[in-house]
Amino acid sequence: MTTSRIDYRALFAVACSPSLVLDPELVIVEVNEAYLRATGRTREELSGRYFFDAHPENPADPDADGVHNLQASLRRVLRSKEPDTMAVQKYDIPVSGHPGGFREKWWSPINTPVLGADGEVQWILHRVEDMTEFARTRPLRLKPDAPGAEHKATEAELFTRAQELQRLNEELRDAHDWERRTALALQEVMLHSPDLAAHREIAVRYLPAVRSLNVCGDWYDVVDLSEDTYTVAVGDVVGHGLEAAAVMGMLRSALSAAVRAIHEPGAAMDVLSRYARAFEGALATTAVKAVIDTRQRHLTYTSAGHLPPLLARPDGTVVLLDEATNPPLGVLTEDAPRPQATVAYTPGDTLVLYTDGLIERRGEDIDAGLHRLADVLARHARLSPDRLADVLLARLGVADGGRDDVALVIVRL
Repeated sequence: MTTSRIDYRALFAVACSPSLVLDPELVIVEVNEAYLRATGRTREELSGRYFFDAHPENPADPDADGVHNLQASLRRVLRSKEPDTMAVQKYDIPVSGHPGGFREKWWSPINTPVLGADGEVQWILHRVEDMTEFARTRPLRLKPDAPGAEHKATEAELFTRAQELQRLNEELRDAHDWERRTALALQEVMLHSPDLAAHREIAVRYLPAVRSLNVCGDWYDVVDLSEDTYTVAVGDVVGHGLEAAAVMGMLRSALSAAVRAIHEPGAAMDVLSRYARAFEGALATTAVKAVIDTRQRHLTYTSAGHLPPLLARPDGTVVLLDEATNPPLGVLTEDAPRPQATVAYTPGDTLVLYTDGLIERRGEDIDAGLHRLADVLARHARLSPDRLADVLLARLGVADGGRDDVALVIVRL
């Protein structure tokens, strides 16, 4: 049995709802017949033109805000890649054949992104319903004794409240966007690792939890200690958002300073643990640090309650580095030094440090995720660090983010 090919252009042309298609530059690339009828415009007046050149603001209406509102909606669609439904808008349109003339129009618009194969917005479907007659026949003030006055007053009230709600939603979106941009700038400063640029053998990935502000309490760091030694670390502060990110910044900076003064990772972690006791939000933070000696070809590591690093050989062997683990930061009360362990490596081996968001899944034992990570690593250990990082994220199902934050550091030794 065969099915006929659907002509989507023909379906769009005869669709009942007035619609047009915009490209990412907001140029009109297609218009259907219903849109031409609703606006009284011709295809030649619209096709190939920047939308707001084809539909300018009515200069005779000092309170006009249709252009501003629609521009904001279209920008949201391009940024979020999600549909945006607008409240009813007063947006007058030019009268065809009468330069400078405008016709009063009210619209209910919906802007929907169409994504391309690369996941980016390729088109925007701008669909409207003509609400002009409704707006004209529902005055905001009615005489109490007028026929149907109570019903019409309710409709008018709902109409007015819808417009107010859209305005408040736009203010909330603007505030959230400002907070997000501020948080991202703060996160970028706190995660800056100047020494990382010199290490082409190191790949890092940083993915905040889905639905977060794009900031989190996970961190990574790379610090050069001498010509032959450098250190890598990851850590995980409990919680998400700005508070966790602020604690993360303090702990990351403290550990970075400690390891520069004390090259032994266990002793440096002790310093950080004592520092963590001064901050309530830092308690129960986990971290792991490894110092890599390229001349002697060994690495020394310590873990404060963190998941064990993995050392993968090119032949597919994976070693769990779990011989130097103590409780999280700030938990110990005795003066016993934190343990550290040293393991030899051969050129071509791969060291993987990560946070629990990479492998932990709700309702599943953490060991299952750890075994899954080791299995993927064993099968792809020969890939370059950058390619391996992407494969690990994809195979573990967090390439686009997960329920928890993810920090990942891959080192080709």
